[in-house]
Amino acid sequence: MGRLFHPVTIRNSRIDGNIFLAPLAGYTDKAFRTMCIDTGASLTYSEMVSAEGIIRENRKTLELLTPAEGEHFFGVQIFTGHTDSAARSVEHVLRFNPSLIDLNCGCPVPKVVRSGAGAALLKDPEKLGRIVRSISGNTDVPVTVKIRTGWDEDSLNYIETAQAARENGAAMICLHGRTRKQGYSGSAGLEHIKQLKEYMDIPVFGSGDLFTPEAVRFMLENTGCDGVMIARGAIGNPFIFQQCRSLLEGSVPPADADDTQKIEAALKHLDLSIHYAGEARAVKEMRKHLCAYTKGIEGGAALRNRLVHTSNTAEIKSILSSFMTR
Repeated sequence: MGRLFHPVTIRNSRIDGNIFLAPLAGYTDKAFRTMCIDTGASLTYSEMVSAEGIIRENRKTLELLTPAEGEHFFGVQIFTGHTDSAARSVEHVLRFNPSLIDLNCGCPVPKVVRSGAGAALLKDPEKLGRIVRSISGNTDVPVTVKIRTGWDEDSLNYIETAQAARENGAAMICLHGRTRKQGYSGSAGLEHIKQLKEYMDIPVFGSGDLFTPEAVRFMLENTGCDGVMIARGAIGNPFIFQQCRSLLEGSVPPADADDTQKIEAALKHLDLSIHYAGEARAVKEMRKHLCAYTKGIEGGAALRNRLVHTSNTAEIKSILSSFMTR
């Protein structure tokens, strides 16, 4: 077994490490990505972005494509069910100099699936391949693809979908070890990630149930995958990247964040959100993050109740600061 934490080369992009922040709709904005970069994420992905919105140059859509200050390894994830839209979106995406362009083929949300995008593409590997080709044929930036094991337990076709992506120019595959039908229930199947890694000749990343550094190590050791994408495990816990790197390098990982460290991180995250989004939007965007940061701390329920009913950032800071000094 080689080193578990290591650089990874995805076609012509060499990333310094193999612990990525997965794209998360509604979460992986510039502020949150910065929090994760500061604690050791090797690469961060944008939120899932509509190819059609990109083509229309919708202001809010293009804002999602903008890297944060100092974000050197940055991937953009797009979703679409149409080859033409995928192809036309590329020139717009390239203006933001991404390290990677990812095609979402795993989102289980009904609205996305009904449009023929996300997990709907698992039902049609040939179409998935055509969309990958429409992206990869228009850029030298490596194209990655995020898939699930299949639509349901009766159609575990991840080898077929991954091969269709590979044959049409994909430079890396990330497999979330659940079907579309599972959503986020049950457990992610590591055996599928292991099988895909044995089959493919391009980097394979694993995703699913990565809530602790020990779970990350277990996935890497037991599947042989080239790296991981941490998703829900980073929400309210950006410290996980630093913990993972230490553990994978053979050091004793830092202890889980205590209540004070969580509040300090929430305050830092709030300042970043204000910086990037302005005060009004920061208040709205931070509510879900504040709930996550305060989960599990003593008195957290009462604290969350106060925070979600607060309408300005000064009051949020006051509540959090007073909580630390109680």
